[in-house]
Amino acid sequence: MNYINKELPEFDVDAYQAGELKTVTKNDLLGKWSIIFFYPADFSFVCPTELSELQDLYEEFKTAGAEIYSVSVDSQYSHMSWAETTETIGKIQYPMLSDQKHELTDFFNMIDETSGQDYRGVFIADPKGIIKSYTVNAMGVGRNPKEILRTLQAAQFVEEHGDNVCPANWHPGEDTIKPSGDLVGKI
Repeated sequence: MNYINKELPEFDVDAYQAGELKTVTKNDLLGKWSIIFFYPADFSFVCPTELSELQDLYEEFKTAGAEIYSVSVDSQYSHMSWAETTETIGKIQYPMLSDQKHELTDFFNMIDETSGQDYRGVFIADPKGIIKSYTVNAMGVGRNPKEILRTLQAAQFVEEHGDNVCPANWHPGEDTIKPSGDLVGKI
């Protein structure tokens, strides 16, 4: 299924965030850009490296007007225990969602039926809850949070300046392209 321009579903999940248990709903994601970051499991191996790197860039994501939501099918209590016992996870300030009811997992078709864990998916939603970018990796393939931030910034630029597009490896402040017949065959 193609998720580009699909709207986030209604959902209501438990979460852990910086020492507190809470609930997160679709309405919490609206009004800002959202990074929905699926990962296989708490107390695992590649996952803490990714989640820690996201935390290292968290201020940059917030400056860009985005919130990060990590998602797995582990419980909010597992998230809490992981944060309390693992230094790299203990520093995380963004919400860690518990999708035990598979509300997001099923919508995005993230579950690996063999393991019962989520694949490594990243979905970027605009402030209206509309998906603008996504990637899905196999379980053992870690992701680059700097590329997620760059993709967010490119999606924001295109949203604001729809008559310009961002070339490969574009970063804020660099030249963009205004599509026209004059450019055909010249790029």
